[in-house]
This record gives sequence, structure tokens and C-alpha cells, in this order.
Amino acid sequence: MWIFLLVLAAAMGAWGLWRHSKQRRRAALLEQGLSDTERAIVVDEVPLVRRLPTDLRAGFEGRIALFRHQVDFVGCNGLEVTREMELSIAAQACLIVANSDIWYDHLSTILIYPGAFKSRQAEQNGYIVTERETVRVGESWERGPVVLSWPHVEQGAEDDTDGQNVVLHEFAHQLDALSGDTDGIPILSRDQSPEDWIRIFGDAHDAHTRSVERGHKGVIDPYGALSPEEFFAVAVEAFFERPKQLHHEAADVYAQLSALLRVDPARWTS
Repeated sequence: MWIFLLVLAAAMGAWGLWRHSKQRRRAALLEQGLSDTERAIVVDEVPLVRRLPTDLRAGFEGRIALFRHQVDFVGCNGLEVTREMELSIAAQACLIVANSDIWYDHLSTILIYPGAFKSRQAEQNGYIVTERETVRVGESWERGPVVLSWPHVEQGAEDDTDGQNVVLHEFAHQLDALSGDTDGIPILSRDQSPEDWIRIFGDAHDAHTRSVERGHKGVIDPYGALSPEEFFAVAVEAFFERPKQLHHEAADVYAQLSALLRVDPARWTS
């Protein structure tokens, strides 16, 4: 018995040292931030960053450094991943959590394709399972990986006012999945009410779906009518790229996202 206790104590001690070392490394990366060259690349690749308030920039840059340390960027179909690609994707992903304690804890790999890619998905209807192949520009799995088409990443970053950004979209799904289900209900801030979130986003999704069915187009992409989780993802896109319009058209949705992410992009200036 005493041998077992000694082994257990040693294992717990080793785990404690590993955890402490990991925390110190994380803190060092958050403090490290970006070099002048890396900062210039981020600003050039992701124009939206220019609007970020000064008081959020240090934390934002530290999160980019942590993200790049944590994640492997893997080029597919012959694509060679560059520093510019890594910084662009990391910056867009970290904009969502620029002032938040939320983190992509389970993500370790991003697959980058030189264009749109084919994806196989299984659908179940009762006892019948069918598999279909679709062409996608982005895809997010609950515990990773995230899969992206580089030309669409570039396009989404370059036009930062159209409300369409594949990185913001897929990483909104990553955020959503941290709750255990990708259902449009992420882990909320302490001062947020789950009942309020469900009511506000449920009502907004229903209204959005009816609007799309009538052929009306608003600030939130029509794709959001597909499901609550897709509505959440496209709402995040609009929140960062068309914040004033979202605040005007869906003030309650905007307020919930602002409370969740602890930022107020409608007040940001370039």
C-alpha cells in the first residue's frame, strides 16, 4: 500500500510541476506579445485590427503569441504555410477573445487549403444514415481541427466591413463548442443570464428566418437562418465587421455579444 502511495505522490508532484511550468509558459507568451515586424504584418493582413482600442492591444498581441505557440498550422494539397498566413489567422481568431478569459483550450491544429475543399458529412434520419459530399471554405470540429481555405481567409480579412469573415465564423463555432455542444449557446459571462440569452437569440433567429424566407436582407447573413449555431456564428461576423449596423438592427443581440466578449466594437474607430 505504501508503495502505491509513494507512486501516487510522485505522479501528483510531477503533474503539479508540469502544470506550473505550463502556466508560467502561458504567462510568458502573453507578456511577450509581437515583434515590430510581426505587428506590421498583422496590421497589413488584418485591417480590422486598426480599429482595436489602444488599451486592448497588448493583451490581443499576447494572445496571438500564445495561439501560435499552441497551434500547428498545416498546409494541405501542397500549400506552403507562411508566417503571414499564421499571423493573419491567429489575429482574426484572437480578435474574438481580445478582452475575454475564454480560450480555445482544445485546439491544436489548423488545416489550410489552397482553395475551397471537399468535406464528407453523415446525416442520420431515424435508422437511416446518409453521407454527402459538400464543398466548403471553412469547417470547425468541436475539439479541432479548424479547416480553412486560404484565399477565402484573405478575402474575409481584406474587406472588413462586409460582415463576411470565414475565420471569425469558424472560431465562433469553436467558442460555441466550449460549452460541450455547438448549439448557439456558448459559455456565458458571470453577469449574463442563460434565460435571457436563449430568449433573445431564439427570438432573433426566428425573426431572421422569417425575414430570409420573405427575401429580405439585413446585416446578419442569410446563412444564419439554417440553425441557431449558424445564426450565432454569422452574428459574430456582423458584430466585428458591421457593429453599428448590428447595434441598430438587433440591439439585444449586440448587447449579449458585447457582454459575452467584453468588447464594444461599435465604439471603435479606425
